Amino acid sequence: MSASLLTITGLRASYGESLALHGIDLVVGQGETVTLLGRNGSGRATTLKAIVGLVPGVQGSIRFGQTELVGRPSHEIARLGVGYCPEDRGIFAALSTEENLLLPPVLADTGLSLDEIYTLFPNLRERRNSPGTRLSGGEQQMLAMARVLRTGARLLLLDEITEGLAPVIVRTLGHALERLKGRGFTIVLAEQNFRFAAPLADRHYVIEHGRVVEMVGRGQLETRMGSIARHLGL
Repeated sequence: MSASLLTITGLRASYGESLALHGIDLVVGQGETVTLLGRNGSGRATTLKAIVGLVPGVQGSIRFGQTELVGRPSHEIARLGVGYCPEDRGIFAALSTEENLLLPPVLADTGLSLDEIYTLFPNLRERRNSPGTRLSGGEQQMLAMARVLRTGARLLLLDEITEGLAPVIVRTLGHALERLKGRGFTIVLAEQNFRFAAPLADRHYVIEHGRVVEMVGRGQLETRMGSIARHLGL
């Protein structure tokens, strides 16, 4: 594995009196694509939110490079180069596609230009003057990802980006992730769609009841598919 960019150790998180994460341990290398697999309520989304400081009651360690993230505010974490694309996408409906893209601050010179965004997602070029309310679900997902890429984030945290989308859009997103990985981005996907994640990821962490129960490398998929299927209910 390449040098670690994200290291999580003993991560515990609570919502009120409800413990959501019971001691997550995982490592993501520089330039890797890693998936967090699991059923609904397993703790995948909470893990991503904890990384960007959106979960109260976090204990343990989350290191981005040499920087500890636990206890830092979300805006500071973003400025360090961590980009988060939430499941609800958060598109500004009253703004056009291009206005949505111009809204986020460019925090580093690694941020993608509008031309680069439109090359990655040609649909957005075609719909650049359309308001958010006129975009399809797939176009909204592309726009949500593109806004993160505009900021210059080095680590992309993507939450359920394929949920509810047509197969042709899912394939488009997969091709985009392959190109981003080729450009050196580090990507963490929280996914239920294993068939989408399997060819993209270097490693898979299977999460169940707030714990990592299995870690499977790309080369181990064939021999470990039975175990993964049992955990995911495939």
